[in-house]
Amino acid sequence: MVTTTQNTDGPLPPPTERRRLRESRSLTKAQVAARVGVSRSTIRAWESGRRVPHGREGAAYARLLRALAAPAAAEETTAAEETTTAEAAPETPPGAATAPAPSPTAAPAAASAAVAAARTAPVTAEPLTPAQAFDALYAFCAPALVRQTYLLTGRRELARESVERAFQLAWQRWPELARDRDPGGWVRAVAYDCALSPWHRFRPRYRHPEPPPADPAGHALLHVLLTLPPSYRRTLVLYDGVGLDLPETAAETEASTPAAAMRLTHAREAVAARLPELADPAELHRRLLELASKEQLRAGRPTVIRAGCERQNVLWTRAAIAFTVTIVGATTLTLRTAPTHYEAPIAPAQAVEGVPAVGVMGPLSREEQALRAKLGAAAKGPERLLPEPG
Repeated sequence: MVTTTQNTDGPLPPPTERRRLRESRSLTKAQVAARVGVSRSTIRAWESGRRVPHGREGAAYARLLRALAAPAAAEETTAAEETTTAEAAPETPPGAATAPAPSPTAAPAAASAAVAAARTAPVTAEPLTPAQAFDALYAFCAPALVRQTYLLTGRRELARESVERAFQLAWQRWPELARDRDPGGWVRAVAYDCALSPWHRFRPRYRHPEPPPADPAGHALLHVLLTLPPSYRRTLVLYDGVGLDLPETAAETEASTPAAAMRLTHAREAVAARLPELADPAELHRRLLELASKEQLRAGRPTVIRAGCERQNVLWTRAAIAFTVTIVGATTLTLRTAPTHYEAPIAPAQAVEGVPAVGVMGPLSREEQALRAKLGAAAKGPERLLPEPG
């Protein structure tokens, strides 16, 4: 049974409206939780209606919801005022002085609402080029993605290489990826796959461990993370580190929701067994963010990533052309030098045994004369003509 508590900061909108306001500003549960100072599971409970915000956190949550709703209300009020003014106000004569616009420093709240409304207003300028859109995605995702990948591998250089490789693949498929509903999730999944590839163990530079974090608590947490199986480690980082929901975590790890829940439970139990102070998921989330933020991890510039990707594409294209030319040349040479008719192979020479040696010409011996007489008697033909000695 849900118990209600009086909120001292004014009434709150219904749970469905809370979620709509958050999604209208493209905010995740983790981002709202960081602003309010609670865990992501608490935001999920507030939006589903299972719990009622109260206390200081509830007051902060109410102020945030009002700030999210303020731009939409300001847009409607401004549009109505402009329509009323245009209908009621007389035309200004040419050359007449106009009242100066109010200073933006006079009303900070109105200025903040105007900035938020400008962000959500329809864009009338020229659309972004593919390079500009890619650079914006890189600037938004790359810094946090490098830190998340470091939690998976414990290697700073490998984390940077994995993220850069993922964005290179993204730039190769940008026409398709630009229409994706969640391009950042696609890049994150590819970066995690590259970082957790088992082939890195055969690289000479990755056979020795890197220096651990300077903070002893961070060193202990990273050591525990690296002892987990890769699937458990990835699930824990996605759920407790990034802040994804369980179905989203299961989809990104290519597992069913019960399997992802089991992996998460076992991973939390393993971490709590080694570090009992991290048994609370909120504390574990805070420590994961603290460990990742303390490392000096930087990704390359997006222009370098795009240039490297294009250079690699040129090299692969040239290699494919050279390989094709080699195959065509070898095929042409084979057709020119191949025989046009069948030639029977010549049997190799073999030595014949039992053949009597060739004797020297001369008079026949008595045995040979007897043999000739015997053969002559057996033969019925005429006698063989013999040359007479001269």
